[in-house]
Amino acid sequence: MKTERKKYSKQFKLEAISMFEDGERPMAEIERELDITTGLLAKWRTDFQRKNGKEVFPGNGKLPATEARIKELERENTILRQEKEILKKVLGMYSRESR
Repeated sequence: MKTERKKYSKQFKLEAISMFEDGERPMAEIERELDITTGLLAKWRTDFQRKNGKEVFPGNGKLPATEARIKELERENTILRQEKEILKKVLGMYSRESR
């Protein structure tokens, strides 16, 4: 039988990290108190530290604004490169015909 994954809000994750960093209780104790899977708090903390708190825990399938913009620009760049190659080929064909 399928069990549904629990989803935690960004605020919940940040408060859990704060509880660990501000207090003197072990991580396992905080995880038991919050009823979260063992090791999950460590993962959240690592993610938080890796991104320096910026745009961490973006949500379900939604990219942070900067990553969405990067993807959009990469897509646009790919299209422009393809158009440039097509224009080069067309120019090459016309230059051969005019000789």
